[in-house]
Amino acid sequence: MNIAIVCYPTFGGSGVVATELGIALSKRGHQVHFVTYKQPVRLALLNENIHFHEVNVPDYPLFHYQPYELALSSKLVTIVKKHKIDILHVHYAIPHAYAGYMAKEMLKQEGIQVPMVTTLHGTDITLVGSHPFYRPAVAFSINNSDVVTSVSASLKKDTLRLFDIKREIDVVPNFIDTSQVEDSHTDCQRELMAQPDERIITHVSNFRKVKRIQDVIEVFHRIQLEVPAKLLMVGEGPERAPAEQLVKKLGLQEKVRFLGNSNEVDKILCFSDLFLLPSEAESFGLAALEAMVNRVPVVSSNAGGIPEVNVDGVTGFLSNVGNIAEMALNGIKILSDDNTLAQFKSRAQKEAIKFDINHIVPLYEELYERAMVNV
Repeated sequence: MNIAIVCYPTFGGSGVVATELGIALSKRGHQVHFVTYKQPVRLALLNENIHFHEVNVPDYPLFHYQPYELALSSKLVTIVKKHKIDILHVHYAIPHAYAGYMAKEMLKQEGIQVPMVTTLHGTDITLVGSHPFYRPAVAFSINNSDVVTSVSASLKKDTLRLFDIKREIDVVPNFIDTSQVEDSHTDCQRELMAQPDERIITHVSNFRKVKRIQDVIEVFHRIQLEVPAKLLMVGEGPERAPAEQLVKKLGLQEKVRFLGNSNEVDKILCFSDLFLLPSEAESFGLAALEAMVNRVPVVSSNAGGIPEVNVDGVTGFLSNVGNIAEMALNGIKILSDDNTLAQFKSRAQKEAIKFDINHIVPLYEELYERAMVNV
């Protein structure tokens, strides 16, 4: 198949999933065309089956805000015609499914029918999409897609609750490429980050309010009072500065390291002992899955789709959003004993393998085939 994938090219979960999916599809012999405003961060190497098409938005003084959706839909029309695209796979209802629909309508005028699969990732539904200003456009985009998927049962439930949806939504979970973990980082060099008697606790996110970054610091503060530990904060975003201020206030400057955005998350997780994810909302919890496949148990909130990934008492523990005290106690419970930690590590990886990319990609291929038959 010739597949066009539209996604955000950033460090966020949806862009990572879309990129890894495209790479996996290319390895299965499909021609994959990424269409976005810059090369996705995890698309490190283009090959004969992977192509990148940059969407350029002309700077025209008439527009206060440059019309990205218009540029994207026009670019999609060009790509579909030039490369004989069989299917569009857009990640995020707006603006991508909205632009995809417009491209489909323009192509229809030329007698070209191309089906569109829309994958819902979370913030396009629970945050942006639920705003009254955007709600009609989101519902329209979903209802006019040929196939719709969500990354968790929780997100599907939220979508049906928030919008008047007239079509089926298939749950296709996010995934992990377990082969990349198995084949790399045999020497984790954890001595670079901590002393032999210290546990390493990690958090990875885009440092937005919804991630409750200050809760991460507060939970760590309580854990390190009982268990010698270091905290690695991976990511960038508006909540980094307040978090750094809290670290200083609590006197944790020597125990907390802010590493910024990184392309070496797997290497960082390799020497981690615990992952903290106290988010207020998560459509799936991809960061938790990436931790688990690297043998890192997770202490998290029970928000959204996280319980579909982090199994309470098995791969880590779940707590209500904001319950810092319980999260800290659960972290101490995991980290205090070597045998307990080893058991949680083993179970975390075993559960994560259920989400291996080789189990999930065929589900998308089946949906592509269905969409093409029904168009």
